[in-house]
Amino acid sequence: MNLESNSAEYGPRIALVTGATSGFGAAIARRFATIGCRLIIVGRRSERLDQLVQELPVPIHAVTLDVRDRESVFQMVADLPEDFRDVDLLVNNAGLALGLEPAYQADLEDWDTMIDTNNRALVSMTRAVLPGMVERGRGHVINIGSVAGSYPYASGSVYCASKAFVLQFSLALKADLAGTPVRVTNVDPGLAETEFSVVRLKGDQEKADAIYKGTTPLVAEDIADTVFWAATRPAHVNINRIEIMPTCQGPGGLMVKKESAD
Repeated sequence: MNLESNSAEYGPRIALVTGATSGFGAAIARRFATIGCRLIIVGRRSERLDQLVQELPVPIHAVTLDVRDRESVFQMVADLPEDFRDVDLLVNNAGLALGLEPAYQADLEDWDTMIDTNNRALVSMTRAVLPGMVERGRGHVINIGSVAGSYPYASGSVYCASKAFVLQFSLALKADLAGTPVRVTNVDPGLAETEFSVVRLKGDQEKADAIYKGTTPLVAEDIADTVFWAATRPAHVNINRIEIMPTCQGPGGLMVKKESAD
């Protein structure tokens, strides 16, 4: 693949992927390694990052980092080695859901963690990387949202709201970048079997497995392929938004609770 930005074929040269220690993030890193892309992989579990460094046959800069720490995020970008400095693809993948309690019983700490990770961390990383993309005239920000941002559900109040934020931030970001070569894409996955439900249920593997029982959900490689496709369109093409569900899933209807007849 010719990686020049003025070619009909296009691909990033240096990709920064957050939440790269598992699931979507690790699969995305593996997918871009297939075209020889230099990788900056960011996550909190050093041993998982080290495994990717050993596995993938491309130059990799691994950073153990909590993306909620804004100061550390900006310092990390400022301290990138020369060979990794010109980031032309940012995949904001780090994110999570916590808990399935209704809003009146939910843990406020869980809400704070979701907002800090899904929203504040995402905008901080974007703000740290974006000026360089604009200055160089080459770049693409891909944000991993969720169908929950469009189709809210009971017991998902803050998670759904946080993903609606990601969608609107992505669209507004694209509006700000109109007239520049920098692209923005929002990818909204549906039901996908990764560590997502185990994290949401705080380690309860049995309950997490039950969520996928009887379904054929998406897997991490499905999302990696989708991100790769969006990132390798010709440079004049911007994919604003992709919504992807497994065939077994569909948008739900509005809920109506009826009183029982006595």
